[in-house]
Amino acid sequence: MTAFSLEPVQLAWCAELRTLAAERLHPLADKGEPGHVNRALVAELGSLGLLGRLFTSGALDLCLMRESLAYACTEAETALALQGLGAHPVHAYGTEAQRARWLPRVTAGTAVAAFALSEPGAGSDAAALELTAEAEGEAEADASRAGRSTDTSGAGPSPEAPALTAAPDGPARWRLTGEKCWISNAPEADFYTVFARTTPGAGARGVTAFLVPADRPGLTGRGLDMLSPHPIGALGFDAVPVTADDVLGEADRGFRVAMGTLNLFRPSVGAFAVGMAQAALDATLTHTAGRDAFGGKLRDLQAVSHQVAEMALRTEAARLMVYAAASAYDRDDPDVPRRSAMAKLLATETAQYVVDTAVQLHGARALQRGHLLEHLYREVRAPRIYEGASEVQRGIIAKELYARQEAR
Repeated sequence: MTAFSLEPVQLAWCAELRTLAAERLHPLADKGEPGHVNRALVAELGSLGLLGRLFTSGALDLCLMRESLAYACTEAETALALQGLGAHPVHAYGTEAQRARWLPRVTAGTAVAAFALSEPGAGSDAAALELTAEAEGEAEADASRAGRSTDTSGAGPSPEAPALTAAPDGPARWRLTGEKCWISNAPEADFYTVFARTTPGAGARGVTAFLVPADRPGLTGRGLDMLSPHPIGALGFDAVPVTADDVLGEADRGFRVAMGTLNLFRPSVGAFAVGMAQAALDATLTHTAGRDAFGGKLRDLQAVSHQVAEMALRTEAARLMVYAAASAYDRDDPDVPRRSAMAKLLATETAQYVVDTAVQLHGARALQRGHLLEHLYREVRAPRIYEGASEVQRGIIAKELYARQEAR
């Protein structure tokens, strides 16, 4: 790893993390069942103090953790990242009671968190989500105040009568109805950060974030058989009860919770990708230096050495952009959305190229089950889609650029 204004202590910490990942986390990852939460691995991350650092460190430290773990054990990296993604909204936007109940268990690795934003019809277009949070007692309260008859159509609150008002007999209550899909750690998480529509027709401004424990009545789930080995599932909500005590942040302001979380984690998705790219590059250097071919070593072929040079060039460029974006987040710079999008886009696209090229230079052996590159090849594809597909990142970048131009 080369430095981006990194202190010796940071470089030493990264080396220590790679060693821990190889010696203590990888054996636990090997014992896990693909497609299911590896609770022993999560607990070990907690005992090592790594989960606690999710909430006490800045974005750059998060990137260093994810890159270092990904280099030696992608399963450990993903388990750590999913704990952070699911629990960060609780840490950043939760009440004292919410934080006290869940964060100690998350950091100890005894409670598994999940971030439930995507839906079957609302993936890249997160503002189009349709999971409905229908307020209990809202229609009756409106009718009483307006002196009109109660609407019993079941259509829920309208933009003119948003579901923000407490019912006459106590705090606001809602029923969640709909489906979430492509949710990491579902259906085995202990709680979910769930984004639901509380005001129909209001787009991103009518979404509320809820903290929903997995044992709420009406909440069901099923696993999905995916290319990546980590757990991903779908959730069904059949009038799942939530109250104002479950709201994260403010009602109808949940999109800010989602985007605030993604702005932090997008650069670190890039760090995950950089870790995989570096692992693929190092494996390729070893292979091409030792492989006999055409009367010499594989590295002696100019076509091969130039490809290796390109792999290194792109990996280093991606790393520098990831670190720059994370540092901008830590400084609270105004252009964090653009930098985060650029970092995720470049790093994930780079990792796809580097891993694919590494497979090509290794030949058929890289396609065997159990080979490092076979594993990385399956892992590297998903980051170009989740937490905002590459096309979404390009849209964010362009939007930010034009907004800055218009502000001049």
